[in-house]
Amino acid sequence: MLSIKKYAAIDIGSNAVRLLIANIIEEKGKETRFKKSSLVRVPVRLGADVFLEQTISEYNKNRIIDTMKAFKLLMKTHNVVKYKACATSAMREAINGNEITELVYKNTQIKIDIIEGEEEAAIIAATDLHSYIDKNKTYLYVDVGGGSSEFTVISKGESITSKSFKIGTVRLLNDIVKKETWQDLENWIKQNTEAYEKVDVIGSGGNINKIFKISGKALGKPLTYFYLTSYYNTLQSYSYEERITELDLNQDRADVIIPATRIYLSAMKWSGAKDIYVPKIGLSDGIIKSIYYDTVSSNTQ
Repeated sequence: MLSIKKYAAIDIGSNAVRLLIANIIEEKGKETRFKKSSLVRVPVRLGADVFLEQTISEYNKNRIIDTMKAFKLLMKTHNVVKYKACATSAMREAINGNEITELVYKNTQIKIDIIEGEEEAAIIAATDLHSYIDKNKTYLYVDVGGGSSEFTVISKGESITSKSFKIGTVRLLNDIVKKETWQDLENWIKQNTEAYEKVDVIGSGGNINKIFKISGKALGKPLTYFYLTSYYNTLQSYSYEERITELDLNQDRADVIIPATRIYLSAMKWSGAKDIYVPKIGLSDGIIKSIYYDTVSSNTQ
């Protein structure tokens, strides 16, 4: 007996808004499979408003509503049966965040949950990591966003501890991350990884996915600290315009990729990791999983 349903995840981040549509494939006697069907990314940079002005501008408010209308139509044409929309750092900190979620609901009937950093870290950590993890190893999982980054220590296949820090690419671009926040992150990473002999980093987020793609490495193979440092130096040797024309980066990727790489390199340095694995998963994947597991648990009650 084969059952295929479509679920959707909407991730309203500080740098971009994403719609992930996935096929949930259930076959009797087999493990449920989650297969990506479509991914749409719209570069609405909410963090540029919020981290400087504490509010989302009229311009971006209208763009969010238009984006959600488009997502609504896409979900309808894909025959999506369930969806969940989550907003992170920028919407969390915006004075008018709740007002915008109400406007979106009024215009589209899409309900947006504004989630806390710890919940975001938990959703991301619950993604399908087990297929990438060696249960004999210890990992520091790093998900870099526009407004915040989430860190999880995983050992013997179990999540040991997670924390969200207000260090994100859009914040760094606008030079609004305090030295104390960097120090807190350094202390947290060192304290939570020092008991382990060897730590590898797992990186997620659009920027590390892009770097991995450029590297030409086979899926499952890690990038080295040396490679990432070298690429970081290369990026910095080009101007913003050259990164678009010479390195073929999108306009909304060409600036944030530098602070993102800095975060990954810092995490590797402080945990003593020599390798970073890039499994191409993130919050959207975690949302899809959470819809599925919520559905399964409510059906068994």
